Amino acid sequence: MPEEKWYQNPEKASQAAAVVILALAALLTWLFAGEEVKKMFALAVSGDVEALAAYFRSFGAWAMLISFLLDVLINAGSIFPSIFISTANGLIFGLPLGILISWLAETTGVVISFWLMRYLFRGAAEKMIAKSPMLMKIDDLSGRKGLQWMAAARMLPYFPSGILTAIGAVSKISTRDYIIANLIGKFPSTALEVVIGHDIVNFQQHSERLAVLVTVAILIFAAYKYYYKK
Repeated sequence: MPEEKWYQNPEKASQAAAVVILALAALLTWLFAGEEVKKMFALAVSGDVEALAAYFRSFGAWAMLISFLLDVLINAGSIFPSIFISTANGLIFGLPLGILISWLAETTGVVISFWLMRYLFRGAAEKMIAKSPMLMKIDDLSGRKGLQWMAAARMLPYFPSGILTAIGAVSKISTRDYIIANLIGKFPSTALEVVIGHDIVNFQQHSERLAVLVTVAILIFAAYKYYYKK
């Protein structure tokens, strides 16, 4: 029986097509908006939230869409934290709308990252998890157990997103359960990040609320650590 060529394998052919599409999208983005994208990414990871907010405002009516897309890209890459964009969203659009935009953008980003890791970069995800004996034990996240675990883990504010995405990608959790878990878990953690970031920038007006929220975040981490030990 002749050896099967890679293009005759539906899974490998789909992976190759996805890689080509992503490469073309990246090339076109760089050709037509390379400098703008480079500037946005630099501001998004610089920590200068007020400069980032001012830059978003310069887009006028397009500010919300630009912020959303940049937040999606950063979360899809799972390399840089998106906390500064979340803070900027709170400053520009107000807390309710800023939380909504950041929540939907972060959830969309980690779902895209999940698909990429599961179907294109599974090897990289497995290597990331292999570095931690604790993470290696989390191998069966199928069904209700997986949804509950992922939702609870996503509720942790400031937790490295890429690690949780890698766990989901190599586990048995379904795409549907992963999306639901992230919609549930991402909301409280994103809300905390947006409000805390907003109140740090406006410390004099919101110092009391900031103190309460920081305490809440610490208690969440303590509760998670206690639960893990149990």
